[in-house]
Amino acid sequence: MNIFIDILLFSIGLILIIKGGDMFVDSAVWIAEKSGIPKVIIGATLVSFATTLPEITVSVLATLSGSNEIAVGNSVGSVNANIGLVLSVCAIFCPFVIKRRTFFPSGFLMLLAIGTIYVFSISGRLLPLGSVILVLIFVSFMLVNVNQAKQAPQQENGEVSGSIGGHLICFIIGVAAIVIGARLLVDRGQSLALRFGVPESIIGVTLVAIGTSLPELVTSITAAVKKQGALSVGNILGANIIDTTLIIPLCSFISGGTLTLAPQTLLVDMPASIVLGAACVLPTLFSRRLMRGQGFFMVALYIAYMFFMLRFSL
Repeated sequence: MNIFIDILLFSIGLILIIKGGDMFVDSAVWIAEKSGIPKVIIGATLVSFATTLPEITVSVLATLSGSNEIAVGNSVGSVNANIGLVLSVCAIFCPFVIKRRTFFPSGFLMLLAIGTIYVFSISGRLLPLGSVILVLIFVSFMLVNVNQAKQAPQQENGEVSGSIGGHLICFIIGVAAIVIGARLLVDRGQSLALRFGVPESIIGVTLVAIGTSLPELVTSITAAVKKQGALSVGNILGANIIDTTLIIPLCSFISGGTLTLAPQTLLVDMPASIVLGAACVLPTLFSRRLMRGQGFFMVALYIAYMFFMLRFSL
């Protein structure tokens, strides 16, 4: 009976995420068109903040309960899932052109954040200086986006229809549905996994990470299908930067200034983040496109990462 309830709530969570993602992207695109701000900026700030709410919630609660492995695994695992699953799927089914001027800063800061975590955690604990640098990277990310928004040419808004009140309501409902749905999905999925004795470290980087990445997956695929590729890639890069530069330092501060990283995180998860991040950013900068072949390559890397991670942990 308990298993039936878990499955039912898991399914409800999935439905909420899918429907909320559709409403969310529509309202975010309308905001971008109405304000004249480039969609990649909207994706990298507003959309990313909302779609990372599940990661923030889960990681903070896990840290408060003493489950650092779930907290860190959720954050780092979400970065890997965002690139290896979400962005790669968008590239495979809807490859699109990017603007180097808006893509490069976010891509560079994402790689810098991943590298910072790895360098300052090599001893097994994230040093306080590392957390400070991550926060500075986050501030730089926000300043870059504000500066780009100010320099961007204003768009014509004459053809944008609908009331601001209606779109704001849709935006709020979409965010609420995504967060509640993701929470149901992760909680019930975790309950099902624990019934089979799955280790906590595996839950953090697989079930929890992938579950909390579902809002990014849904909103990015929905954006790509609606021919809003810039919103999609901006959402993923922004979400990854927030995962690494906001969630990790926040969990570190909650845990007393230093955050313990499991051997699996240092030896498998973090190197995978560096490789996946490079596979996402470097080819895109040279070709100015997110290519279908690149998407297949990132999926292959993610599958290889999952294989080695499971071999290492089990």
